[in-house]
Amino acid sequence: MTATTIAGGPGDFMTVRLLEQTGSQEAIGARLAAEARTAYGWAPVAADPRMARARCRWFAEHWPQHHARIAGAADALSVSVETHHLDGLTGVPRGSACTVTFLPPSVTKEGHGLFGRNYDFFTTSATELFALLSGEAVRSGEAPMASRPYVLRTPGVVALTMNELDGCMEGVNSAGVTVALLIADAESASAPVPAGPQVGLSPVQLPRFVLDTCGSAEEARTALLHAKQYDLGTPLHYLIADASGDAFVWERAPGGAEYIHDLADGPLCLTNHPLHRYPAASDLPPDNEETMRTFHRYRTIAEEVGEGLQSAESLREALSKVAITAATADGLPARTLWRSVFDVPTATMSTHFYLGDAEDGIPRYSEELSFRAG
Repeated sequence: MTATTIAGGPGDFMTVRLLEQTGSQEAIGARLAAEARTAYGWAPVAADPRMARARCRWFAEHWPQHHARIAGAADALSVSVETHHLDGLTGVPRGSACTVTFLPPSVTKEGHGLFGRNYDFFTTSATELFALLSGEAVRSGEAPMASRPYVLRTPGVVALTMNELDGCMEGVNSAGVTVALLIADAESASAPVPAGPQVGLSPVQLPRFVLDTCGSAEEARTALLHAKQYDLGTPLHYLIADASGDAFVWERAPGGAEYIHDLADGPLCLTNHPLHRYPAASDLPPDNEETMRTFHRYRTIAEEVGEGLQSAESLREALSKVAITAATADGLPARTLWRSVFDVPTATMSTHFYLGDAEDGIPRYSEELSFRAG
């Protein structure tokens, strides 16, 4: 298994690495743990044995691939799955912003479903960001949270992650199932709750769970309705599509209610407000300083797709119209850090990555790189 730099490097905002992983799930888990230690300084966290056993049992019953990877990490680190957490604590700070849309095969020239997303996030370290949210200005010397993303390629899956090697932000599997996560409520999102891993799926693990276990959007609906899920302060929602053209948005309300928003006659769009609260563009209120322009981005992308996007190139152009290109977003330093376009039936992800700003302030991006699952 090899990790190679594929975009960026010294002097650029981010260094993107491709981690190729083959062999058993146990071997993949050991490699992921070693990479996380090297890249992020990760270490296994001591766990309450009751909680650790319950988590392992849930994974073994519902997500055996992840259970095997945890076991492989435990063996490599000479610790027990009953005494340590061997996956990552996740949490996305308040105010991140993304846009995603799915064009079903019926509206594209090629007859292929196309899935496009902008990943918008902050260009600071976590310490600096939380200080800014508190009205302070701090220089931590830490690397920005999003400066070391990975493309993860395992048998049958290609995934892209910002900083969680046991989960992902988006990806596609060899069956064409494609998934992306987004903040579900930019207005009410908060700092992560330091409660530690729980039984079930964390928000960042959910996309990888879908990619590992589901061969269609309908299988994903069933799997998510059966899955135990939790968040630690920042709920996310997800757009999931498949090669047949089926697609839906998955959301959970703070009280635990679960919502499936199915693809209707045309494209399906998603930004950073819950569709169960605002089901149509005509229902959206004005943006304020806490919404990260989610309503504006939704209206814009909905209008673009409503005018008949028919190709991958027109989808790229539409995503560029809602990209974050200014130095700050509502007073916080942010950028569109990557843009991905998935050709769903060929299980191909094509992405370019933010490398920094030119002297004129215009964002610089890498060339677009393509990866195919399987």
